[in-house]
Amino acid sequence: MKHTDPSRKNAVKVSRLAINFGASQVIKGLDLEVAEGEFLVLLGPSGCGKSTLLNGIAGLIEVAEGRIEIGGQDMAQADPSLRGIGMVFQSYALYPTMTVERNISFALRVSGCPKPEIAQRVQQVAQLLQLEPLLQRRPAQLSGGQRQRVAIGRALVRQAKVLLFDEPLSNLDAKLRTELRRELKLLHKKLGSTMIYVTHDQVEAMTLASRIVVMREGQIQQIGAPAEVYDRPANRFVAGFLGAPGMNFIAGQMQLASSGAASLALPLAVDLSAYAFEARPLQNQPILLGIRPEHVLISADGDFAGKVQLIEPMGNHQVLWIESAGQTMAAVTHEAMNLTVDSELRFSFDPARFSLFDPASGQRI
Repeated sequence: MKHTDPSRKNAVKVSRLAINFGASQVIKGLDLEVAEGEFLVLLGPSGCGKSTLLNGIAGLIEVAEGRIEIGGQDMAQADPSLRGIGMVFQSYALYPTMTVERNISFALRVSGCPKPEIAQRVQQVAQLLQLEPLLQRRPAQLSGGQRQRVAIGRALVRQAKVLLFDEPLSNLDAKLRTELRRELKLLHKKLGSTMIYVTHDQVEAMTLASRIVVMREGQIQQIGAPAEVYDRPANRFVAGFLGAPGMNFIAGQMQLASSGAASLALPLAVDLSAYAFEARPLQNQPILLGIRPEHVLISADGDFAGKVQLIEPMGNHQVLWIESAGQTMAAVTHEAMNLTVDSELRFSFDPARFSLFDPASGQRI
């Protein structure tokens, strides 16, 4: 009899996974490990393969090759009902004629679970999700947020090893998304379950995740804690995908002094002496400088002069679009400034926050 490591009973490991749709390979030899109790978020644009990967783990689509280990056992060819997973979809998919109580308990009733145990599990889940006053209502009598909580309850009541979420908040308005984001975070804290969550919304990813997996065209671009992925993107795609407004990119050439000091010859020249290079660049090598809008610093004694093209008030901050030396860039400021369109200003960059990329490969330098 094969024994599995109890510390990995709710862990997920994907090895060399390939998923094809006809002649098109959607997931391309992908490797991924999800630790016990982790809240892992799969992030990427539409069509990047994140929902396909999730459905492959759930067993809802066939895999061409590779392993999907859940709790140390390969489930790549196992029936979805045997995988010990609970899944919450983008659409609530509730039975309209059933009460909340019967929607939540449906899978247990079908499986022949004893009635006393069903009642106990439903009560526990309803209490956890604050659904107790709603148990006798039908879906049409619920708000969108309440319906999504019922859908989550239907997954939780099965006491699944792993919970999978496929863009569960995308049908909700902004206020409800914010509320349910908080509830999901608290739910994970209470349960300690292994959760894998798919979204294209970077705010959801940054606020929910223990780690983020950024995907593009069926492949993983970077894995890391939210702050790590945001502050030190592995390539230009990750740098540009995260952040609103996105990272500013300025093309230039590397300049190396005889002392070994590095700088960038740009329309806006900058000192790179404090930059931690992944690989030392060559003299005159083309470089792409990335700087996030919040690290463009507006001050009277700034290094560069510019003109305000556009001002976007955002409540507790404003986004300034600045033209300087033929470059247009965004700056975020939380300070009240008496600026108008066409105002002249001065600004600097925070040198500790630079990211440099190879223009050809897009990889971080």
